[in-house]
Amino acid sequence: MKSTVNSKRPVNLDLTTIAFPLPALVSITHRLTGIILFIGIGLLLWGLDLSLASEESFNSLQECLNGVFVKLILWGVLSALIYHIVAGCKHLLMDMGIGETLEGGLLGAKIVLVLSAVLIIATGIWIW
Repeated sequence: MKSTVNSKRPVNLDLTTIAFPLPALVSITHRLTGIILFIGIGLLLWGLDLSLASEESFNSLQECLNGVFVKLILWGVLSALIYHIVAGCKHLLMDMGIGETLEGGLLGAKIVLVLSAVLIIATGIWIW
């Protein structure tokens, strides 16, 4: 039986040398924000537990949330959530057959980036 695959072709396993198209980068970032959310939700649930435990723990959490570092973490988790939701909506639209073409995928990726940036900046303004 003859093999149809050319076994002498070069194999590039260095992902840093590949020029990914914009829709691929948006999709990869969508997955990364999912990982960030998995960790961030644990932090948010811990804060919720502190806020409900007692009046003293609520007051200490409130003081902690006034710190710049904690606000940056909160903004990071909310930014990941915003991006994940916007990119997820794009994926749902593509599952329904909207924007499946090459041009549609590129336009959808640009819309995700612009809309996410606007919402993330608005969230940063709201936090501070």
